[in-house]
Amino acid sequence: MQDFSSILSHIAPHITLNEHDKELFISVLSIKKVKRKQFLEQPGYVSKYRTYVVEGALRGFFIGIDGQEHTISLAVDDGWIGDPGSFLYQEPATLFIEAMEDSILIQWSYESEQLLLEEIPQFAMVMMKRAQQIAVMIQRRVISQLSLSAEERYEEFAAKYPVFLQRFPLYIIASYLGMTREFLSKIRNQKMNSKS
Repeated sequence: MQDFSSILSHIAPHITLNEHDKELFISVLSIKKVKRKQFLEQPGYVSKYRTYVVEGALRGFFIGIDGQEHTISLAVDDGWIGDPGSFLYQEPATLFIEAMEDSILIQWSYESEQLLLEEIPQFAMVMMKRAQQIAVMIQRRVISQLSLSAEERYEEFAAKYPVFLQRFPLYIIASYLGMTREFLSKIRNQKMNSKS
């Protein structure tokens, strides 16, 4: 049997599964291994799976009319990644989801999620809490983008997500923070110089 202990421990604080529910939940899960630079999702194709990151690093981004990549989500071990609009409404995706490291994922399909929502009432509560957390995170990010300087955004990001600085290349961090790689390099150099 596959090892699904990581996702079970992830949801354990939010849900108590009896043996039947646990078996049902595990029965719809599948493990997927992806290589660095592999795409999980692409614009124009419907997102078919909910994706939990057991191990690895992935990003979600779109390409603007200016031809630039705009990173809007990052995920590492014990995180989630995907195009929620595409998955929830089963409509064509707007995001690329790309593995930045060789990664191990746990997925379940849209149809399986509907089954879990119907058969395990507590599962709906878990998904609602997760949606609420995402909504708060997005709100805070928008406020940060609109009210903080580039230097302040970087400081806030570095304080909240130090592991991201180790796992993602500088150009992706810059894209996520809404600045050029050159400008982010300048900010980081100034920080290092002021410390020394």
